[in-house]
Order: sequence, then structure tokens, then C-alpha cells
Amino acid sequence: MSDAPTGTPPSRAGGPASDPPTDADRDAAARGALYALVARAATEPDEELYEALDSGGLDRECRRLLDRTALDVAPPDLTVDGSRADVCARFNDLFVIGHTTVEDRTDGTIDAEGPTVSLYESSYRPEASWNDVNLDLARAYDYFGVEVDTERRENHDHLRLELEFAGFLCRREAAVDPDAARARLDFLDRHLAVLAEGVAEALADEPATGYYGELADFCRRLVAADTDDLADRLEGERA
Repeated sequence: MSDAPTGTPPSRAGGPASDPPTDADRDAAARGALYALVARAATEPDEELYEALDSGGLDRECRRLLDRTALDVAPPDLTVDGSRADVCARFNDLFVIGHTTVEDRTDGTIDAEGPTVSLYESSYRPEASWNDVNLDLARAYDYFGVEVDTERRENHDHLRLELEFAGFLCRREAAVDPDAARARLDFLDRHLAVLAEGVAEALADEPATGYYGELADFCRRLVAADTDDLADRLEGERA
């Protein structure tokens, strides 16, 4: 698939997710579809994604999937008011375009900074190096036989890739491997929870984030609820 770990079913471009097989764990399958939905939604919208946002289709799908899980998470408002150009511009303002500040007007010294909100986990891990974070993620992806599509040149710690991997682990648990739940708990606790919290907090400090603020807050709450539920369930199995 495009910029997600390969080996996973391709996420649909903003449209309704497929129903899980009848013999699958429907709760885990729905969680997997939710992670895929958030991953798709956390991109600059193409025409298909924008239509799903503008029509309310993505919002309805998110609520439908939440209802299929045992998670106690309030749904977000995944709708937009502006045009596609407006939403794309806001995405680029928040996540893509860096900022340059003149430090000394006498000699033209400038201070160049990255985007307002980073979508990379290593930005929120001051205690760990970029290399350590990405190597750990590369090992996790490789262990489950998935890899990052190098054509998109995203680092392993990009938000969309981590969300796609969490969704993959959910689908693996649902269909073939109950032990994938423990792997997901470890991955959420050590990686995605840190990233989701960091992005949500960074967006909370910005004005008029609209849809992206809603999405980031929902992502944080989804990851936290899934982590807590997994911890409670798996600890109970060990008791």
C-alpha cells in the first residue's frame, strides 16, 4: 500500500470499511478499521477523502465502528465546513510548512524551524535518539513481516505508519493470532501512545485547528482506551 507498512490490507480512501469475516473477533476487527480510518483521515485530503468529510460519511463510519467495540470513547466530529482548498491549506500550515524567523536584521541571520506540529514520534521523545526510535519500530515491523513503502520516504515513526501498524495488529488478532494483542499493547505503550499524546497536545496549543484538532484528540483517546482495555484484559488472563 502507499505509505503504510506493506503486508496489511489497503485502507479504503475515506469510504466505509469492509465488514470483518463472520468468524473473526468483530471487536478487534472494528478497532483495526478505526485505526485505519484515523490513519487515512490524518492526511492532506484528496477528492475522495474530502467528499467523505464534507458529506459526513467519514463521521458516520467512525461512529459505526466505535459502536462495534467495547471501548468507552466519545466519537469526534469528523466533518468540515470549508472547501477542500481550505482544508488542504490548514493541513499544510500545521503539518508541512516550516517557519523561518529573522534573528538579526543587521546580517540576515535566520532561524529555520520545522512544521508547527510534528507527525513524528521522535519529536516527542527527548530521552531517545531518532535512530533508536526508528530502529525499534523497524524491528517491530520486520518481526510481523511488514515494511514501509520506500517510495513515500516516510520514516518509521510517522503517525500514519504507526496507526496503520496498530490496525494491522488488531486485524491479526481478529483473524489469526490472539497473541497479537500483547504485541499491540507493547507497541501502543512504548510508541503510539507517546506520539498520539504529543500531537494532540501540540494541536491544543494552536488556534482554529478544526477537524485536525478533533481528529488528534480522538486519536489520543482511542489509543488510551485501547491500551487500558488491553492491559485490563491481559492482566486478567495472567491472574
